[in-house]
Amino acid sequence: MTAIDTGVQDLGRRHPEWKPWLAVVQEILREAANPIWEALVPARTEPQQSKVPLLSGARLALEVRPVRQLVEQLIGTACRSGTPKMATLEPVLKAELDVAALFRASLCQDGKHAKETATVLGADPEAFEAVAALVAVPFLLACNRRWASAKSVSWMEGYCPVCGAWPAFAEVRGIERSRYFRCGRCSGEWQAHCLFCPYCGMTDHNELASLVPEKGGATSVIEACKRCLGYVKTFTKLQGSPAARVILDDLASVDLDVAAFEQGYRRPQGTGYTLNVTVVDDGVTPGRAV
Repeated sequence: MTAIDTGVQDLGRRHPEWKPWLAVVQEILREAANPIWEALVPARTEPQQSKVPLLSGARLALEVRPVRQLVEQLIGTACRSGTPKMATLEPVLKAELDVAALFRASLCQDGKHAKETATVLGADPEAFEAVAALVAVPFLLACNRRWASAKSVSWMEGYCPVCGAWPAFAEVRGIERSRYFRCGRCSGEWQAHCLFCPYCGMTDHNELASLVPEKGGATSVIEACKRCLGYVKTFTKLQGSPAARVILDDLASVDLDVAAFEQGYRRPQGTGYTLNVTVVDDGVTPGRAV
């Protein structure tokens, strides 16, 4: 049994009602180990531009077959979960999806595209959007691995230096108590100022607050911004979580999300930086871009 399987099982025991969704998450994390995604990552030789994620402006030659297979795997797993909303996704398996457009929407966290597609197919929009958001994750994890040496060491923006996503949580590590943001999409990490809101850039300590939930313990807090009402879950630990654990750690700490929500704080939707990615369908209709 892999560490991923163990982590998923642990979450399933703690939250039995999550098992249908955890089956989909487990599928995507297993797929992330497939070497085919590494081959899709474009090579980079130039240094990273200031404030610009590495994926921004990229032109991706997409081999449609593995992406279509992944979509079918995820939808099939979701349909077998037994939940009414997930069961509505079955028509997607028979549809002629524009895979390149779906992949691009997943990369850019374009939930509108997923919802519109679901409506056309008669599937539940929220369920399809949730599954579609995971389609690009194996590729994004591969980008984080391949571009590790290309990331700027001076990157201090609030969004991910690889894919432009907002942080899923922060880690305060070791005896030095260095603060790092972690990306819930590509599992990347980047160092951050201790008093800093990633969403609006606030650094005034009078406008920043730390909330300690009753069940959070001494190692888990919510760092919130009074100006933009955003928040970041923050964990004190000796070392950072392995890349494959970031999505699971985000799920495992949902009680902090609930506590922040109850206090009026929210995590922004979408990405922190508009990627403007071009996806070329390189297996079915060469030269076509979206």
